[in-house]
Amino acid sequence: MKKGLILISLIVFSFLGEVNAQQLRFRNDGTFKIVQFTDTHVVPGNAESLNAIKLINETLDKENPDLIVFTGDVVTGKPARDGWEMVLKPLAKKGIPFVITMGNHDAEQDLNRSEIAAIITATPHCINKKDSKGLSDMALEIKSAKNSNTSALLYCMDSNDYSKVDTVKGYGWFSFEQIQWYRNTSARITEANGGKPLPALAFFHIALPEYKEAYKNERNNPVGIRLEDECPASVNPGMFTAMLESKDVMGVFVGHDHNNDYLASLYGIALGYGRFSGGKTTYVDIQNGARIINLKEGERGFSTFIRLLDGSEICSTVFPGTFK
Repeated sequence: MKKGLILISLIVFSFLGEVNAQQLRFRNDGTFKIVQFTDTHVVPGNAESLNAIKLINETLDKENPDLIVFTGDVVTGKPARDGWEMVLKPLAKKGIPFVITMGNHDAEQDLNRSEIAAIITATPHCINKKDSKGLSDMALEIKSAKNSNTSALLYCMDSNDYSKVDTVKGYGWFSFEQIQWYRNTSARITEANGGKPLPALAFFHIALPEYKEAYKNERNNPVGIRLEDECPASVNPGMFTAMLESKDVMGVFVGHDHNNDYLASLYGIALGYGRFSGGKTTYVDIQNGARIINLKEGERGFSTFIRLLDGSEICSTVFPGTFK
């Protein structure tokens, strides 16, 4: 059997249709745990990629999260289908809901965004949905442990790849339509909650331009490391402003910049990185790891730390407690 057919066989055999029906919910003790993997940069045939798969398996076994989030640049080598199979196969076996946002490198191989989206969304326990461009932007509702009410939100969005404007070089940015979608979705859910914004987190690949200002914010000291300059888009589309005005997002988590894992704060919103989760298939000067984020029902805040491949825990932080 060709390798490309293994994933298909797995999908057909597994509980097809169960995935999107899964509902995220706070545990009975009021907690909800997220594991963020970012920039696994899996390259089929490169032994270094096995370190990424090892990290995924060991982190999930140790943490047993309620949700797994990948924030882009998951597979960056050919044949890409084999790389996606390496990543998705253990996720299907773990039985934990997961969501993936694409990075700027994912569609640079031999699969376009639509083809990648088809593979991802057909995998058991995936929460993603397809649209005409690839993976849809989503607002995932976390239900209360006590009833059917929504108690928190997770925005998972596509920060796109590269500029489509001839006079602007560099990385892409959120479109007007995406920002309007976020504003409208936030407003609708806030209204349904009696006018009170729900505590929310946002996940995507490319850092917002405001990360630079957040790191230099003299009112608080960032937790974590910054070994390279942030690489946002050259223009600012206004997503951070939309979050400020909508008043629900309390934290943003991205990847993209492999040697950064810090958490900073600006105007009351935490701006953070995950931890580079891949092997040495691309540039990296730090040990790979994953970010763990813990929510508590009824609280507008979170705790977080980074778990490294060697099992150690670093950068333990409480937001907003650590920041102003």
